[in-house]
Amino acid sequence: MKLSQTGQTRVQGYLYVLGRSLRGALPREAVADALQEIGSHLAERIAETDPVPDERQALERVLAEVGPPLQVARAYSAELILDEAVVTGRFVPVLRGLSHIATTTAAGFFGVLALLAGYATGTGLLIVALLKPVFPDNVGLITVNGIPHALGMQFPLPPGAEVQGGYGIIPVALLAGLAVLVLTHRCARRLLAWTRRRVVRAWGSSGVGRPPE
Repeated sequence: MKLSQTGQTRVQGYLYVLGRSLRGALPREAVADALQEIGSHLAERIAETDPVPDERQALERVLAEVGPPLQVARAYSAELILDEAVVTGRFVPVLRGLSHIATTTAAGFFGVLALLAGYATGTGLLIVALLKPVFPDNVGLITVNGIPHALGMQFPLPPGAEVQGGYGIIPVALLAGLAVLVLTHRCARRLLAWTRRRVVRAWGSSGVGRPPE
């Protein structure tokens, strides 16, 4: 189907709204690339479509299959965010990806809560290892009347409290903290990869945005 001037104007309006929606989530360069990619996909879909019963209805059918601009923008930006997090594995992209899935799905929210607990635990153990030489009498395995009370630091110590372990707790806390952080980060990347696969499947099956490769 070859579009008339009216049809071309309709497509340009669609891409304009899409561009405005993308600018809230992506850098300017990424927005330009996205518009070019989705515009090319639209042109291919339109060229393969028969103008039945007329151009206007055929064009609206194509645009409906591709999806509303806001929905396409969300799907496209989500895939880019998750791509960067899964491929690079760097902390900031992973954190950005976790923030995205925590605010879009209930399962993602609870999964991210569990991961944050892991990151907090690993970081806390490293802090124990770093602060033990500074505050040896307040950092370590704290017992109250012989019963384990906490692993960390406490100021001041409660009555009957003692700090166990001595300086030997430093390598233990250091290794345990690093292990917890590495394991948590791997779990975060797996969660992001799983979410990305779901996004790609939904992207392809719904006709939203670019076709699956």
